Amino acid sequence: MVERVVVVERTYRDSVSMMSASQSASRLVDVDIAMAVSATPLNLELLQRDGFSSAQADAATPADLVIAVRARDADAAEDALETIRAELRGGAPDVDPIQSRPPRSLAAAARRRRDANLAVVSVPGDRAAYECATALEAGLNVFCFSSGFDVGIEAALKRRARELDLLLMGPDCGTAILDGVGIGFANEVQRGPVGIVAASGTGAQQISCLLGTAGVGISELIGVGGRDLSGAVGGVMSAHAISMLGRDPRTECVVVVGKSPDANVASALAHHLGNTGKRAVLAMPEAAIRTPAGVETAGSLESAAVRAAELVGATLELGDPARPPPRPGATRGLFCGGTLRDEALAVFAAAMPDGRRPLAMDHVGGSLGGQDAFIDFGSESLTRGRPHPMIDPGLRDEELARHAADEQVGVILADVVLGRCAHPDPAAGLVAAIESAVTVRGPDAPAFVVSLCGAERDPQGLDRQATLLAGAGAVVARSNAQAARIALAAAGVERVRTSGMGER
Repeated sequence: MVERVVVVERTYRDSVSMMSASQSASRLVDVDIAMAVSATPLNLELLQRDGFSSAQADAATPADLVIAVRARDADAAEDALETIRAELRGGAPDVDPIQSRPPRSLAAAARRRRDANLAVVSVPGDRAAYECATALEAGLNVFCFSSGFDVGIEAALKRRARELDLLLMGPDCGTAILDGVGIGFANEVQRGPVGIVAASGTGAQQISCLLGTAGVGISELIGVGGRDLSGAVGGVMSAHAISMLGRDPRTECVVVVGKSPDANVASALAHHLGNTGKRAVLAMPEAAIRTPAGVETAGSLESAAVRAAELVGATLELGDPARPPPRPGATRGLFCGGTLRDEALAVFAAAMPDGRRPLAMDHVGGSLGGQDAFIDFGSESLTRGRPHPMIDPGLRDEELARHAADEQVGVILADVVLGRCAHPDPAAGLVAAIESAVTVRGPDAPAFVVSLCGAERDPQGLDRQATLLAGAGAVVARSNAQAARIALAAAGVERVRTSGMGER
């Protein structure tokens, strides 16, 4: 193996751009690892954990950028380095990130690129609000990947964006598709007649990917950040995005997706949807809402996609994967997507007999005994100091192996989420964890059920990921709610009461 570590002094690139460039280089033949990161202490520590060692990197400052590559030979390593350099300079061959003099502020960049209409903000949370405000005043829509600024400031900035007829997507916005261009963890879906407003990134990904299986494309996918539906923010950006889609002649149907909304906010958005005159689906499973004519509610992401497809004249057929035989013992749900975790948890909670309520967890460690538990590995407590599990699912995969080795566990349910900026081969780590469990427990190994969220054109290869998982013995479902129902059957639980969650 050949290792190369290059420090690009006094160069900043946002984390979304660096993730995308790293992903492109990692897919090259004979490249084991390729990554571009800011030289923060945490990132330098992560490089050391991956086995990279460089005195030059040790001397780097947070203002520098580090490119690290491990490949089979020198040529492959150089190809990976050049791929990352090319993406980080925007594909312009005559500009090198080492020698170029980029604008020193967002305002300066806006003055230089007067044709730009979108700013992507991915900086430490305590600086993100300032950059969002600067971008808005420069006349730019904003996609804010960063999180961590005050909710009152978020509300004020969103009201200002509405005044300027601009979008403030975020903070903590993971996914958007604007005019056919994916941003953040977006899937490579086709264009079409359904517009999505999302206070849930993985929820939007699930709906857009399920629609893709029915041949239905997306006009626009506008993320708004998870706090937009709170009482403190009041759904300001969701309402503004709904208005934009209402004016869009390409959008025939509008889907609004979110979780745990404020009841008054959800009700107001339902009536706002009704005023657009578009056919509409409100996918907020936890909210009991009386909707006006023309606005339907969906009890799951799956049912939202099914109904949206029907409203534009298509049929969503999910098929029926082979189901594993029942396995006695506890069920563990280990999820990278928070909304996917919540949906699966709700499917189980609606069917469990009294006294067997599954736990919702955002931490790991310790013994759970025979308790059913569903863990969100994308929670703030489990992403502090580490990449999001959609980028690096290593912790989730380690925990899957640990839970699967527990003889009290009979069923394991997990998700694999594909798309831009996500891990280049998320199935590989999951397969290794499943194979480890089979080695440890043999014929008594748990039943493994995987919810695979992705589109045919995603860079990880949807069919390839499904084949790898099935080859390891996992049951693979394209719908997360369907995966939860399969896991429920494998757990040997009879439905004791009905719910809209997960039903078709």
